[in-house]
Amino acid sequence: MVSYMASKKVTVTIPEELLDEIRADAADRGLSAYVAEALRFKRDRDRLLELANWLAEEYGPVTEDERAVALEELEDLDAEHERRRAAGKRDAGEAA
Repeated sequence: MVSYMASKKVTVTIPEELLDEIRADAADRGLSAYVAEALRFKRDRDRLLELANWLAEEYGPVTEDERAVALEELEDLDAEHERRRAAGKRDAGEAA
């Protein structure tokens, strides 16, 4: 079963050059879907920033050592994701 979110039409003003770029990027999925995804992404980033600020107030700022460890873990995750993507593409090519 597919569920759909209720939608509401709104009017926004966007710089023309930006709109041209967005329309080109959003061609297949549509402008509304592209804008909705961008707004969700922005909302999530705002919430994440709010959490990070709260954590810094509660526990103090992140140290350089903690930051270095976190960045190393992110690099490891990125490498694993890339490895899985490459394996998936390779498997899809073999199935064809």
